[in-house]
Amino acid sequence: MTWRPGGAVVRREIVGGAPWLGWMVNVVVDSPNLLATYSPPGSPFHFPPGDWPTPDGCHPWHGYEGWRGGGTLMLQRPGDCYAVWLFWDGPKRDFDGWYINLESPFARTSVGFDTLDLELDIVVRPDRSWSMKDVDLLWQRHDEGRFSLREVRNILNLGDSVGRMLDTGEWWWGDEWMNWAPDPSWEIPTIPQGWDEVRSPMQATCAATTMRLPDRPQSRRQRSVPHRSRSTLSSSPRRR
Repeated sequence: MTWRPGGAVVRREIVGGAPWLGWMVNVVVDSPNLLATYSPPGSPFHFPPGDWPTPDGCHPWHGYEGWRGGGTLMLQRPGDCYAVWLFWDGPKRDFDGWYINLESPFARTSVGFDTLDLELDIVVRPDRSWSMKDVDLLWQRHDEGRFSLREVRNILNLGDSVGRMLDTGEWWWGDEWMNWAPDPSWEIPTIPQGWDEVRSPMQATCAATTMRLPDRPQSRRQRSVPHRSRSTLSSSPRRR
């Protein structure tokens, strides 16, 4: 199945085979090599009830009604364990940088697509300098039981791999996306009834199955983060 530009689909996050977040987005491009979606300001969130792996049993964004701040463009290739998010600031939409969101490869459903945020992210500034974000938050998710030690190590390896790609300048996404703007006729999408009842086709996260393990494990204190110091914890549904 393919989706038309401007169409509304549900971006679901899957934990334990079930959705714990439904997030409405507009389709920008749906091709064999790229899925581009857009979250307009105020795009609604939906949180099914459940006993989720967090201290309070709720999704970390629970309590927020929708996406905060400016709209966000998200680019992801099939099979990739990360998506490239683009942000703009102010009424003139000044480009504010890229955000490499580590997440499971998307899997299509009858209502949209499924993925899982892997917590670790990379902030890329307009001058193309970058820094790792939320390393400590990733370890917190391990302590809460969402990720195993093996998965955390895999996610950290994935972040290092993406960082090396950034260092070499081998970016597959073009600069033309910096000047992209949404169609003004697009409306904030509403979520379809029964969105959370659709069975997920996801088999496992890339954190569990596809990343090579390091030859020797490193402790949290030994673990290095390229280019910048670790950021403070952040769980707000908004850019950086």
